[in-house]
Amino acid sequence: MEPLNGYVVVDLSTGIAGAYCTKLLADGGARVIKVEPPQGDPLRRWSASGAAIEPGDDAALFKFLSCSKHSVVVDAAADGDIEFVDALLASADSVVWSRGSTVAEHPAFCPDRIHDRHPHLTVTAITPFGLHGPWAARPATEFTLQAWSGGIVGLGRGSADRAPVYVGGQVGEYVAGAYASAVTLAFRRCGGRLIDLSMLETQILSLTYYPVTYFEMLGRPWRDARNLTVPGIARAKDGLVDIGCGTAQQWFDLCAMIGHEEWIDEHSPLSITEQANEKADELYTWLREHTVEEIRELASAFRIPNAPVANGANIEHLDHFRFRGSFIDNPRGGFRQPAPPYRMAPAQLRPPQPPPRLGEQTTLYRQLPLVARAAADHNSDSLPFKGLRVLDMTTFWAGPYCTHLLAMLGADVIHVESTRRPDGTRLIAGIPVTDEQWWEKSPIFSALNTNKKGLTLDLQRPRGRDLLRRFIQSCDVIVENFTPRVLDQLGVDFAAIQAMRPGTILVRMPGFGLDGPWRDNPAFAYVIEAAAGLSWLTGYPDRNPYEPYTIGDPNASIHALNALLLALEHRRRTGQGVLVEAAMVDAALNVAAEQVIEYSAYGALLQRTGNRGPAAAPQNLYRTADIDEFGRADCWVAVAVATDEQWEALRDALGRPSWAMDPKLCAVAGRREQHDLIDERLAAWCADRAADEIVRVLWDAGVPVGKVMQPHRQAELAQLVFRGFFEEVRHPVNPAVKHSTVPIRFCCGPGEFHRRSAPLLGQHNHELLSELGLTEAEIAELEAEGIIGRAPTLSDSGTAG
Repeated sequence: MEPLNGYVVVDLSTGIAGAYCTKLLADGGARVIKVEPPQGDPLRRWSASGAAIEPGDDAALFKFLSCSKHSVVVDAAADGDIEFVDALLASADSVVWSRGSTVAEHPAFCPDRIHDRHPHLTVTAITPFGLHGPWAARPATEFTLQAWSGGIVGLGRGSADRAPVYVGGQVGEYVAGAYASAVTLAFRRCGGRLIDLSMLETQILSLTYYPVTYFEMLGRPWRDARNLTVPGIARAKDGLVDIGCGTAQQWFDLCAMIGHEEWIDEHSPLSITEQANEKADELYTWLREHTVEEIRELASAFRIPNAPVANGANIEHLDHFRFRGSFIDNPRGGFRQPAPPYRMAPAQLRPPQPPPRLGEQTTLYRQLPLVARAAADHNSDSLPFKGLRVLDMTTFWAGPYCTHLLAMLGADVIHVESTRRPDGTRLIAGIPVTDEQWWEKSPIFSALNTNKKGLTLDLQRPRGRDLLRRFIQSCDVIVENFTPRVLDQLGVDFAAIQAMRPGTILVRMPGFGLDGPWRDNPAFAYVIEAAAGLSWLTGYPDRNPYEPYTIGDPNASIHALNALLLALEHRRRTGQGVLVEAAMVDAALNVAAEQVIEYSAYGALLQRTGNRGPAAAPQNLYRTADIDEFGRADCWVAVAVATDEQWEALRDALGRPSWAMDPKLCAVAGRREQHDLIDERLAAWCADRAADEIVRVLWDAGVPVGKVMQPHRQAELAQLVFRGFFEEVRHPVNPAVKHSTVPIRFCCGPGEFHRRSAPLLGQHNHELLSELGLTEAEIAELEAEGIIGRAPTLSDSGTAG
């Protein structure tokens, strides 16, 4: 029996975010009832490649997103249909809502009304900016939200000779859907809640790397210019390959790999990025002289992150994905689609069932006796994970962010490091090791670890491993993101954990999975993005793809949290522990699903198109008259016209110029045909105006528009201020600075999400070891032996060992 068997969800959403949310719930075993207007959900006719959908058939993407769901048709204007939907809601456990259909936008079904009328329901509302606030009613698209989030500028993606570029595909929609699924499950046993999810905030958390905290703590932005990653995605003799140097050691290893040991300089005043850029020409020459297979075989031997650059045509044939069965047949379309984004045992996901035809279950539900659920009691101050104890054996971004969400929503999280190998985010702030307590001054570590307790254990020594086993016996959940072999070496695999504490859940977050040819390859976000196809769609068609560089980790985090929540439900029902495998690449394959679906269903290979996209025309970035804070003429606005009505609004806002009055432009096909002309005219109009004026004129007219924000300026956005998305956190070493919270607001929520600062290295050693029953003398002995500690052990080179 699947974990969510018997759980009923009414889907009142339109678009990918809601559809992906309810897909994840259906995969977990929930009964999802999709309520559609007579003409059907627009996704039934949507194809990113523009493929023609045969009459009576549904688009391939809709079939992927709708497996295992039911469909009922409701006419909001028909007698009795509103009452029918109300009865469905009364008999359900949760409802997922977004604007876009005549049913969802009926006054009876706004989220506040649903929550008031059905207090037992978990009501999850997905909107661009949130249900309330100064921007609540403003139009937006995936593209303009990326601009507002700072994600288009990101970590300096691209090159300065062209406009910045958005992350291709519709990744923001999928990530918002994954968040919506997770928060729906998180609050399902807290009584009825109205959960108000902001897609702007999910994009900030997914496409940027805590830029506000970084800027306020260190007084400088992470990046202030666009630069190509070197080597990054490069041309090999027979195709594209992604090679990354995320650490100094990886740069040294790359130098050795290509036969230039003389480039290695551990005392260079230049960063590894600057050193790589100095040698770029020679690096690229070497790569062009070797095949992708040769490069990857060498890089893997040297433990350098690497991946092929996948796309819709080649991805399902890559050896690792064939071995793991990463792609399956759609049960109604026959095309290929990603398998679910996580695996678990003994809990099981539901095998995909055929997606419903329009209204296929309407008669069934109209005839069923729909029994109203009773309102559940709940503690208005309760957080969903209160009482859950988590051992956090993770590092860098993907793992710590998963456990950070648990900590912000009430869990007791113990973050394990060692003095020999602290969390990697402590080491990436550029703080000189000559600074006092330099390891406590990383804004990234601070942003990812509030509310957690800090424990150091040297797991390379027997006493450290013995203490780890004792901590495991006190925890409900273990989360780790080592490469697969590490846990086996520590002797704490799933079987060993079950022997110590039956019922414990082990969440493993390897980059490429627990098996397959790539299982032991190091996995940083950029190689995950390349391997999954996310990079392929990012950039300009006449250049190599750009690495998104941000989406791989947080996307893995939110999918791992979904898997953990299913595992917790399985344990609640059966008492069994669960092994969860939440591979980063499997999560990435799912948010890049359109590529393999469009190719296998229609033979269409999706391509990167700069800042244009399939969901709007025109869609692009246009330079404004502003000068940025760095003294450059490098300020941009994003405009995306998603409907014919928005085109008319844009035309009117521009003063109805003669070029815009061509009747052919009133339809999307005509606008696509004349996109170059529209871009030229819009660019000229924007060039003489400040971004604030452009936004005011176009937004007031109802046109989706956004300023391309520098990420470290996110906290200045009025909507985020209204929602309290940033909270100031005090710290014993660092100044009090703003930290992002969670992308939801909900009735009866906490006043603050950050209850205490990120822990100092080993800050809670004494407290936690005392809980195990160790005496003062024993704890002092552990410290004297270096099993625990409060400062990193430095190697001879002066860097953390």
